[in-house]
Amino acid sequence: MSDTTEREKEATTMSAPTNGNGRLEGAVVAVAGAAGPAGRAALLRLAEAGATVVAADADAARLAEAVDAARYAHGGATVTGDTVDLLDLDATRAWADRTEKEFGRIDGLVHLVGGWRGSATFAETDLADWELLEKLLIRTVQHTSLAFEAPLCRSGNGRYLLVSAAGASKPTAGNAAYSASKAAAEAWTLALGDSFRKAGGDAAPPAAAAVLVVKALVHDAMRAERPNAKFAGFTDVKDLAQAIVDVWEKPAQDVNGTRLWLTPQP
Repeated sequence: MSDTTEREKEATTMSAPTNGNGRLEGAVVAVAGAAGPAGRAALLRLAEAGATVVAADADAARLAEAVDAARYAHGGATVTGDTVDLLDLDATRAWADRTEKEFGRIDGLVHLVGGWRGSATFAETDLADWELLEKLLIRTVQHTSLAFEAPLCRSGNGRYLLVSAAGASKPTAGNAAYSASKAAAEAWTLALGDSFRKAGGDAAPPAAAAVLVVKALVHDAMRAERPNAKFAGFTDVKDLAQAIVDVWEKPAQDVNGTRLWLTPQP
């Protein structure tokens, strides 16, 4: 094989995935916290868009159900599941390394690890809530961003997407721990975006980090349980999943370091 052919093959392998009409053919997207309702919706939409989807969660049984559902809905889609302790940096790095080695690239990390604790008043805040939320909402962001930064840069069209809450920008008295945790996670993600910006130098960044902001999420089971509730300002998990896919439709420089509001900005 000629040197020219070898170079053409390498360029094809490492070029950004094809993504027209909302498609992510050829992309490899990892989803952290994939077993919940938002994760399930994301797996379904990403698989439908043509991506190879690599899902992770701490709950093996729920993760297996989510992966099977995405595979069943989109026959032929590659959707895998891996039980990963995202509170362990080494385990998170190992997940990223395995994924890149197996599939040859990583084009996205969607961070959906959630959790909520709150109180009736500010004075009743339990600092044990902060200790838990710091792990779930901040530490997991730190670990996934550190583990996936380099692979996302190598992609040439990588995306690191954090789903956050409007309360991070306008905290309420009973949500001090939750809002502070979300605000810290947003700041960390935007710092990753600055790293991508610097990696691009005078050119466009090789990847983008962005925050998708919702008031709260709603899904079909919630509506069934509370048929009279309006869920005003809530974002349906299916709409969130579509917004995640849509981020690849925009150039990295337009997305990087931004907050993308899916609910009215306070």
